[in-house]
Amino acid sequence: MRIRYDNSKIEKAFSDLRQMQKAHGKDFAKQIVKRYSEIEAMPYFSEYLNLGLGKPHSLEGVFSGCYGLSVTGNVRMVIEPVCDDLSPESLKNCDEVILKGVVDYHGQKYEWIIP
Repeated sequence: MRIRYDNSKIEKAFSDLRQMQKAHGKDFAKQIVKRYSEIEAMPYFSEYLNLGLGKPHSLEGVFSGCYGLSVTGNVRMVIEPVCDDLSPESLKNCDEVILKGVVDYHGQKYEWIIP
């Protein structure tokens, strides 16, 4: 699957693993890269959802139209499928997502780790 970035800061963070490890710690960076690699390996977004890796779940509110993928207990990678709608049929043909960032959105706060 193709992965685009919501902004250049996110692209820069994901293009330099060493810097990500330095900024967020080796284990945390490893979990982020693991989720990224899992998404990238799937041909279609529906296949990723069916596997259940990272406990994908649809989001509401400011993240409506996006999915959250667990990185750690409260931290989620937020991705937006590039498709007509979020119906199962549309997601079957979805081969591109936009990486919005990595965030802790629990407790009515939005603490961006990778904005």
